Amino acid sequence: MSLSRRSFLQVPGLALLGAAATACERAASVGEPPRSPGAAEKADRGFPPAARGMKILVLGGTAFLGPEVVAPALARGHQITLFNRGKTNPQLFPEVEKLHGDRDGDLSALAGRTWDAVVDTSGYVPRIVGKSAAALQSSGQYVFISTISVYDAAHQTAIDEQSPVHKLDDPTVEKVGPETYGGLKALCEKAAEKEMPGRVTVIRPGLIAGPGDPSDRFTYWPVRAARGGEAAAPGSPSDPVQFIDVRDLGAWIVTMIERRRFGVWSAVGPRDPLTMGGLLDACRRAAGSDVRYTWVDAAFLEKSDVSPWSDMPVWLPPSSDDAAALRISNARAVRDGLTFRPAEDTARDTLAWFRAQREARTAQLKAGLSPEREATLLAAWNQRPR
Repeated sequence: MSLSRRSFLQVPGLALLGAAATACERAASVGEPPRSPGAAEKADRGFPPAARGMKILVLGGTAFLGPEVVAPALARGHQITLFNRGKTNPQLFPEVEKLHGDRDGDLSALAGRTWDAVVDTSGYVPRIVGKSAAALQSSGQYVFISTISVYDAAHQTAIDEQSPVHKLDDPTVEKVGPETYGGLKALCEKAAEKEMPGRVTVIRPGLIAGPGDPSDRFTYWPVRAARGGEAAAPGSPSDPVQFIDVRDLGAWIVTMIERRRFGVWSAVGPRDPLTMGGLLDACRRAAGSDVRYTWVDAAFLEKSDVSPWSDMPVWLPPSSDDAAALRISNARAVRDGLTFRPAEDTARDTLAWFRAQREARTAQLKAGLSPEREATLLAAWNQRPR
């Protein structure tokens, strides 16, 4: 089964959160600035001592990942400022300074201000990211949240931070869509580095899961497990999957600021390989249900017009051109302190969050099969010629 970029590379909030450089440029960006570590650094696995009381500006900060950066930063004694339009969840964090403006227009609220670090959770267009970084050049560190969608996964067997990234035929395009998202994010990384050379931290998350998931691409599975009965599962139990809990990602971003780490990191989990069977078993335990999984092979799913990643979230068929996108190395991030909670904890907390939402939110999942489509698929699979 071949998976097209159109079906896989989706905009964040709908799928993955996803530089364009030569091999030499990529190698330079992955490397760290030279320094002479002291005894304290050596005692901390080579890291500098964690800073406290830092001034951190978050661009956005009020939706999904943003609050999971702000909350641990506040808990660890840092001073937070939010810059956004004041339209999304404005009630959050009443104790922090809030500056209002528009990244593609009015940046005047940032004029004359400086922060120890800036976290950019909402940059998708290189021109806009470049403007923001230019306005904040006096700040010490620019953390840009990119995506694993920057990687050109086609026909790769494995991916790490030095793997090829997508390049757009027209680098001036600004329309964010399935065909441009990864390439635009790669150019955003470059735009930030151009304005703040040597002071940019690029984080490339995979599928972000956990409470607050706006896409339901992870949420579908614990919710489906909780419904019980016979459930359609994709491919084989041994197919690999990767995702990262939003809380683990947010806390680690703060750690990377405290340790002033510069370069590029892929942020995918869990630490050790996880299979689709392992994930669905974790969802069953989290839901405490009697769900029974019926595994439908990839060829039958394709024949039935059931798409990987959207109809069957988290999953890609191992035979697809882009299968390497679920075999991305997290070794560099783990060495730099990224940790992961168990998949069962993510599933349990996500299910609890979803159940607490209003009926208008829970009435229909944004990803996965509807009960009617799933029943039709299972009937066809169970009645197929043997």
